[in-house]
Order: sequence, then structure tokens, then C-alpha cells
Amino acid sequence: MTDATTPDMPYRRLGSAGLRVSALSFGSWVTFGGQVDTGLAKDCLTAAAEAGVNFFDNAEAYAGGQSETIMGKAIAELGWARHSYVISTKLFWGIHDGTVNMKNTLNRKYLLQAIDGSLERLGLDFVDLVYCHRPDPHTPIEETVWAMSDMVSSGKALYWGTSEWSADEIRAAWSIADKRNLHKPVMEQPQYNLFHRERVEQEYARLYDDIGLGLTTWSPLASGLLTGKYVDGIPEGSRATLPGYEGLRKRLSDPEANAKVAKLVEIAGRLDVSTAQLALAWCLTNPRVSTVITGASSVDQVTENMGTLTALERIDDTVKSEIEEIFA
Repeated sequence: MTDATTPDMPYRRLGSAGLRVSALSFGSWVTFGGQVDTGLAKDCLTAAAEAGVNFFDNAEAYAGGQSETIMGKAIAELGWARHSYVISTKLFWGIHDGTVNMKNTLNRKYLLQAIDGSLERLGLDFVDLVYCHRPDPHTPIEETVWAMSDMVSSGKALYWGTSEWSADEIRAAWSIADKRNLHKPVMEQPQYNLFHRERVEQEYARLYDDIGLGLTTWSPLASGLLTGKYVDGIPEGSRATLPGYEGLRKRLSDPEANAKVAKLVEIAGRLDVSTAQLALAWCLTNPRVSTVITGASSVDQVTENMGTLTALERIDDTVKSEIEEIFA
């Protein structure tokens, strides 16, 4: 169900795969286990699902495994039928401190044990998507490809892919799988927003047609910069004012970046949408993007994010050109 004023959720194929995912998806990074407990998670997941979201993104390392536990428990308590949603996890960082072979790696031992841990925390027999969360320069790509293919063959995951891998690394993995008749990587999860475009628009350009790569993109709001909330400075009490967030505070305070965002605020006002909705909608104007992963720590934020579909309908060629001129 969607609000009468909100367009229906579009669904896009995951690259050349047959699987279709909602253009807007819901991710648990930062929030689940930190700002969101199981009760609030149920409310946010329900709001997202009612808006048409069918893809829910997670990772082993989020909140040291707590994010998977919270999402899994919330889904179980909601009683969702397993066929009704697509769920992911990502493996690389590990959660076992001080254990050799189980941190910052994509070796076979780690991968085939880590997926079991993720499934246990999620309370599932399989995940739909599993990602190699980062490349591992210390493990042969062929070893990783074999392990991921075996993971799919075992039924513990339906599709596998990568996150923040270079085009060369993705192509190497695909070529090994093709040569060995193994399950190939289907999707990549890169950062993509108005400030971070080169990898998606240039580096991966040939992979979309050559190997059918699908994209599930993250950080569409550039850590909040593209919400427009920081144009006039860092508000007191915001996350960026907390100790340990100095790097984030520096990015959000960048005067040149905020000058560009201020112009985006003007366009959003003219279109009668929020700046965040406009920034999210811009990501969806790229037909190579299968889904844009949104995050929220409240139901209101979920509702705000779903308003992106209205913004998407209001972006015409003139608006796209205006935005391009600002952020080129």
C-alpha cells in the first residue's frame, strides 16, 4: 500500500539478472543497533514495506552483528513470508577480534563460516544477496570466487556480488567464474551521489553491457550533506558534533560543497520537494542504478524518503541540466 499522493514504487531488474528490486530500498547501516531497537525496527520496516520496498540491506559488520540480529528478529515478529522480500548481507570486516583468518579477509575459511553466522543472526536459511564487502588484496581472487560460488551452490545465498571493488577486480572475478563455469558476480554496491559519481558513471561504464552488472548504491545523501541541513553550519546536537566524528564534521562544513547544496535547495523549493528527496531522486535518474539504499532512524524519515518518488516525477530534462551544471 502507498499513500494516495505517492506514486507507486517502481521495480528494476538487478542488472541482467531476473530478480527485481524496489527502486528505493531500506538499509540498516549506522542506525540498527545504534539508534534503532527491535521495536522501532519493526515500525520502520513496516513503513518501508507498505510503501513498496522489497529489498532490505544489511552486513555482518554493522553494529558488530547486532544489526543482523535486530533485522532478523523484527522480520520474524512481523511474520513476513520469506518469498515477499529480498534481503542481503555483506562479508569482509569480520566480528571476531583477535582471530587470525577471520578479519579483513575474503579467504575461503572466513567466507564459508561467516555466512553461517549471518544466517543464524538473521534467523534465515538463506539470503538473497551476499556481497564481498571490500576487495582483499591478500587473497587470490580465484579463491574468493570459488568460495562465493560454492556459497550459492549450497543454497545459502541466491546471488553474489561485490562492494567498492574496482572495475578491473570485478571483471577479473567474472572472467574466472566464466572460465571455471562458476556462479558469476551479479551486482556491485558502490557509493553514488552528486558528489561521488566517477566510479558509477565512468569506471564501471563498460561493465553494464559487457557482464550485465547491477547496482545497489549506498550513501545517496553523502552522509547527510545533500539534505541541505548543513548549509548554514552544523546544528547543535547533531551527530557531527559528537567526539569521534571530526572527519564527518569537516566534510559537512565544506564551504564549497555547501555552496552547491544551497543551489540544490533552491531547485527543490521550486519543485515543492525536500532537498534530500531531490538528491535521492537524482540517483534514480541513472538507469544503471537498480536500487538506491536509504536509511532511517524513525518512521517519519522512512516516509520522507519514500517521497522521493514524487520528486523523481518532477525531474525533467531542464531540471537535470540545472543540477548537472551545479555538480559537474
